Amino acid sequence: MSTILVTGGTGTLGTLVVDRLREAGHEVRVLSRHSPDHPVDLRDGSGLAAAMAGAEVVVHCASNTRGAGRGDEAAAGHLIETARRTGTVTNTVYVSIVGVDVVPFGYYRRKLRVERMLEESGLGVTILRTTQFHDLVAQVAAMAAKLPVVPLPNGVRVQPIAAEEVADRLAELAVPAPAGRVPDMGGPEVRTLPELGRAYLSATGRRRRVVPLPLWGKAYAAFRRGGNLAPSRAVGRITFAQFLAGRER
Repeated sequence: MSTILVTGGTGTLGTLVVDRLREAGHEVRVLSRHSPDHPVDLRDGSGLAAAMAGAEVVVHCASNTRGAGRGDEAAAGHLIETARRTGTVTNTVYVSIVGVDVVPFGYYRRKLRVERMLEESGLGVTILRTTQFHDLVAQVAAMAAKLPVVPLPNGVRVQPIAAEEVADRLAELAVPAPAGRVPDMGGPEVRTLPELGRAYLSATGRRRRVVPLPLWGKAYAAFRRGGNLAPSRAVGRITFAQFLAGRER
């Protein structure tokens, strides 16, 4: 079994990946600034060399979503530099987003730059792009539902996927042999954000009127064109309705 390093291993996706890798018998090191065993700060790379020593695989799930991805490139740079120095890492698995190369959205652009950094690093790399998680769609709907009416972008379709299914795939890819850019993962159905917003309101027992809100800009236009979708890769099985039903239990 391999020694595997998981960045973002305490987050929504990372926790699921860690669980699956440990169930498979791997030694897993979870990177965190507050970890008693592997205290690491990816912002400056402190502690990373000790945590990576002897590791064969890195699963890179960490991302600064709240800061529109700011710091992601620095974190990737530290991972790449340290992997080169240690010389034991043969595969760095990176989870990215469908559409980062066609949707000019700030966070997507940073994810694309990290992809390119890894591809140009000379290291063994595996890149998996997925559509948005059910959790993210629910968070967007919950934020909008705090208002008297629920404004959601008009004409924007999403193809949400369960984080559990993405974690399963990442665990499969976390092997010493890199696979390069692997086929994208998309959720089982394509729906508009207003439709999913109504489903969220119904499931949570809230009475609000959903207002499709027209926006502007190049990123909005790219979303309306479906740049964030992977209809030919609808490999997910859990629908948004099933995700919401599971949250209620």
